[in-house]
Amino acid sequence: MIKRIVLAILTALVVLGPLSAAAFAETKLPTVSIDLKETDDPTDMVPAMKIVAMLSILSVAPAILLMMTSFTRILVVLSFVRQALGTTTMPPNQVIVGLALFLTMFTMTPVIDEVKEKAFDPYVEKKITQDEAVDELIKPVRKFMLAQTRESDLEMFFGIAKLPKPDNADDVKMSILMPAFMVSELKTAFQIGFLIYIPFLIIDMVVSSVLMAMGMMMLPPTVVSLPFKLILFVLVDGWALIVENVVKSFNS
Repeated sequence: MIKRIVLAILTALVVLGPLSAAAFAETKLPTVSIDLKETDDPTDMVPAMKIVAMLSILSVAPAILLMMTSFTRILVVLSFVRQALGTTTMPPNQVIVGLALFLTMFTMTPVIDEVKEKAFDPYVEKKITQDEAVDELIKPVRKFMLAQTRESDLEMFFGIAKLPKPDNADDVKMSILMPAFMVSELKTAFQIGFLIYIPFLIIDMVVSSVLMAMGMMMLPPTVVSLPFKLILFVLVDGWALIVENVVKSFNS
C-alpha cells in the first residue's frame, strides 16, 4: 500500500509539470465510490478501511516527501534571513514558502531526472514491475539524503535504536536515515543562520552604542538600525548571495 502511494505521488510530480490540458482531457482517470450502508458482514468493511487508510496516508505524504528533500534547509535559512533583517512579516510567509519550493525543485532536479529516467519511464513503458520501479525510485533519493547526512547523526539514531552499525550505506534503513537526515539539515541550516546574523548583529550593536552616547535611551535601537540593515542587504545583493550559497551548500 505505502509503496503504491509513494509511486503515485512521485509519478504525479514528474507528470503534472509538462502535462497539457489536452492530454489531461484525453486521460482516463479512475473513480472511487463509497457506499454508506449497514451490513452484518465484517468483510464489507475492508475496502472502506483501506480507503480511509489511503486517504490518511495521502494527507501526510506531501509533508513526508518535502522532508526528504532540500526544502527544510532552504526554508529555515530564508526564515533566518527575515528574522535577522528585523522584518518579521516581510517577505510574507507565502513568499518565503513559495521561494523555498521553487529552490527545492531546482536543487532536486538531478534526482528528479534520475527518477524519471530509471523508474518512471521504464514503468510507464512496462519494462519493469511496480516493485522494481519503487526500488529504482528510492535509490537516487537515498543517495541524496546520505550525502547530506552527518555520520554522527546516523550513529546517534543507531544507538537509540540499539542496532549494530551497518557495513555500508546500502544497509542503512530508511527509518534511521530519515530522522538523521532531518537533524543534519536543521544543524546545517542553523549554522548558515548564525553566519547570516553576524553582520546584522554588528549593525544593531553600533546603532545601540551611538544612541546611548547621544543620550537617546528612549528610542528603540531596532527602529533606527532597520533602515541601515535594509540598505546593506540591498547594496550587497543579499537575496542573490543567500540563494547562491544555499544552493551551493548541497554540492559541497
